[in-house]
Amino acid sequence: MVNNAVMQFFDRAFLSSCSLEALEAVLPAGMLMWIFAGFFQSVIGYSSVFVGQFHGAGDAAKCVASYRAALVIAVLSGIASVPLLPVGGWLLSLSAPSLEVLGLERTYYWITMSGAIFIYGHIAASSYFTGRSKTRIVFWVNLAGNVLNIVLDALFIFALELGMAGAAIATVVAMGAQFAALAVMAERDVLIEAQSSVRVPLRELFAIGGRMLRFGVPSGFYTMLNMVSFTIFVFVTSGVGGLELAVSNACFAVNYLIFAPMEGFSIGASTLVAQAKGRGDPEAAARDAVRVLILGVGFTIAMSALALAFHRPILSIFAAKAGAASGDFHALGAVLFMLMAAWQIFDAADVILSGALKGAGDTTFVLWWMLANSFGLWMPLVWAVSKWYNTMPALWGSMIVYVIIICVGTAIRWCRGGWKKIRLV
Repeated sequence: MVNNAVMQFFDRAFLSSCSLEALEAVLPAGMLMWIFAGFFQSVIGYSSVFVGQFHGAGDAAKCVASYRAALVIAVLSGIASVPLLPVGGWLLSLSAPSLEVLGLERTYYWITMSGAIFIYGHIAASSYFTGRSKTRIVFWVNLAGNVLNIVLDALFIFALELGMAGAAIATVVAMGAQFAALAVMAERDVLIEAQSSVRVPLRELFAIGGRMLRFGVPSGFYTMLNMVSFTIFVFVTSGVGGLELAVSNACFAVNYLIFAPMEGFSIGASTLVAQAKGRGDPEAAARDAVRVLILGVGFTIAMSALALAFHRPILSIFAAKAGAASGDFHALGAVLFMLMAAWQIFDAADVILSGALKGAGDTTFVLWWMLANSFGLWMPLVWAVSKWYNTMPALWGSMIVYVIIICVGTAIRWCRGGWKKIRLV
C-alpha cells in the first residue's frame, strides 16, 4: 500500500514541476477514478477474506476457487468500467475551476480509467497471496512496479513532454506490469505449491463467487461512498482559492503516504481475522486484530511526527511553481500538516478496526455506519463551514470531528463481539 501511495506521490510531485494547474487537476481526477475503480477493487479484494478463511481451514482447493472467482469478477468489472469514461468526464466539468484545469483532469481520468482492468486483475492476484499470508510476493512486485512508474514518469512527463497524459500513461503501464507479474506467480503457486487442479467446477465457482459478491458488494459500496464524501470535500475546497487548493492537494498527497499503510494494516487485520475464524478460533481473531491496531496506530504516530518535523522541505517539493506566493504556500501548509496529524490517529484506528470487522463478515455495519457519519454528519458540517467560514483550515478541521465520531462507533461495534457469530462459508 505504501508503494501505491508513493506512485501517486511521484505523479503529483512531477506534475507540480509542470504547473500549479496540473497539481490542482491531478487530485480530483485521480479521486474520481478511484471512486469508480474503488468499488470494483474492494469487491474483488474481498476475495482475500475467503482465501484466508479457506487457508485457515486447510482447504487449498477452495483457496484456488476463490482466486478464480475473483478473476472472473475482475474481468466483468473491467467491462462494466467502460461506460464510466464519459460519465466521469461530465462529472469533472461540474466542478473544474477553469477550462485549462478541466482539460487536464479529463486527460488524467480517461487514461487511468481505461487501464482500470489492470488494477482489478492485480487486486485479484494479490488477494490470493495475501489471504495465504504470502505478502512479501505482493510487496516486491509492487516495489518493482513503483520503480517502473517513477522511471516512466520522468520519461513521459519531461523527456517526451506529455505532461498530464504522460503521468497517467506511466501509471497504467506500471499497473499492467504488476498484474502480469502477479498473475504468472499465482498460476505457478496454484500448480506447484497449492498442488491443486487448475480447473474449478463451475458450480463451485459460482457458489463461491456469489457469496463473495454478497459480502463484498457492501465493502465495495463502503469504499466508493467513502471516497465520494471525500471527493465532495475536495471539490468544496476548490472554491476557497487556487493557491489554497494547490496547498491542500499537496498536503493530501503527503497524507496519503501516511494513510496508505493503514489500508495495508486493514487488509492484514481482515486476513488474520479470516484465517482465525477459518480455524474456528474467534479468540485468536480478537487478539490478532488488537495487535494489528497497536502496530498501525504506533506507525501512524511516528510518521505524523516525522511529517510535522520536516514539513518545510516536504512542502518545498510542491511549491516549485508558487513563485512569490511560496511564503503563503508554506504558511498554510504548516497549519494543514498540524490538522492532518490530529486526525490521523483516529483515522488509523477506524480503518484497522473496520478491516477486522470486514474480515469477520460484518461488512453491512461498516457500510451503514460510514454512510450515517459521512452524509449525515460530515457533509452537512462541510456545507455549513463553506457557507459561513470558508477557509481551508476550518474545512480541514471538520474532518477531525468526523473521524473521531466514526472511530468511536466502530470500536464499540468491535468490542461488543457480535462479529464472532457471522459465517461467511
